[in-house]
Amino acid sequence: MFPAVSFDIPTVWRVKGQLPDVARLLTTPKDFPLWWGDVYLSVTELTAGDAKGIGQTMAIHSRGWLPYHLHWQATLTEADLPHRWSLSATGDLTGQGIWTLRQSGPIVEARFDWQVTSDRLLFRVLGPLLKGVMVSNHQWAMAKGEAALQRALHVPSPANPPPVRQS
Repeated sequence: MFPAVSFDIPTVWRVKGQLPDVARLLTTPKDFPLWWGDVYLSVTELTAGDAKGIGQTMAIHSRGWLPYHLHWQATLTEADLPHRWSLSATGDLTGQGIWTLRQSGPIVEARFDWQVTSDRLLFRVLGPLLKGVMVSNHQWAMAKGEAALQRALHVPSPANPPPVRQS
């Protein structure tokens, strides 16, 4: 029998923007497919959270560059918005993710600490041999997210168009 494989993958993003805007995008997972569609194929709310969002559970279908898809659920377990929040993962991935945001001048540093285990047969069989490749797959997904977040921060929404300059 092959044991479950564990991953502990910290990621740090540095994006130009304001902390409340970054937090708003990162705490609205139903919109991930709109701006981070390379990775998040669908996100559906299963359970609404309380007034702070605690308990909100989302069903997620995601992928990386390796030829497999993940089906998992994320539940918000802690929220000290806009600076920090935690989620638990179940399904193809089981564990915890913690987002920590900090404003540093015009840059927002967003750290994601992802500690998950998978007992999915594919991971159990390939994990001992290809764990580095699987970590690279996650890093690819996160790099796509950082670039997509930077673009999303600078694209005006229809509800908030850019100001019109008058000559």
